[in-house]
Amino acid sequence: MKAVILAFPEKPRENYTMPIKDEPVVKLTEMRLRMSKRIDEVLTIVRRDKLRTYSIHVSNPVPVSARNKMEALLKAMPGEPFFLAEGNMPLIQPFLVNYLIGLYLEDEPEAVIPVWKDGTAEVTHAVYEPDSLSGAIEAALSEGHRTLSSITEFIDFQPVPVEELIKKNPKVSLSFFKVKSSLDRAFAEENFGT
Repeated sequence: MKAVILAFPEKPRENYTMPIKDEPVVKLTEMRLRMSKRIDEVLTIVRRDKLRTYSIHVSNPVPVSARNKMEALLKAMPGEPFFLAEGNMPLIQPFLVNYLIGLYLEDEPEAVIPVWKDGTAEVTHAVYEPDSLSGAIEAALSEGHRTLSSITEFIDFQPVPVEELIKKNPKVSLSFFKVKSSLDRAFAEENFGT
């Protein structure tokens, strides 16, 4: 299965090239996804004007001109089911990726999305069927939504309770860690390799 990394900053503080152990966070995210036995190719969606920067760090950058992550994903998603991650997740656990893909292959729902007890869906840790995701993004955009998290209102997905996964294996919690600041970077450097 393909993995798609969204390295498409919408805000100035989103930095997918922040160094972690002397490597850009997006490169480490790609490396972690490649460790998954069920991922055979990783594509990285980037801003067209940042292609040169990202082509140095990732193997398959896909340049897109769009106003936000939803539009970028709509334009660049592959035509087959894929695992979606954000480019600032260097601690994503390959076994979690394998598990979510396994659930998708078993039942073939429109999507498999981890969900926290409070109802927060981890839409950038999920497996999607592209036609269903395209329809959900188009519906969300037509209703004025601009954040990727709003797609859960428009797609029929299989929820996976995050807390139950963490009870079985505490390392699952590292998968949901996103590097957004220098404090996050320090935590990522300390925990990289786990």
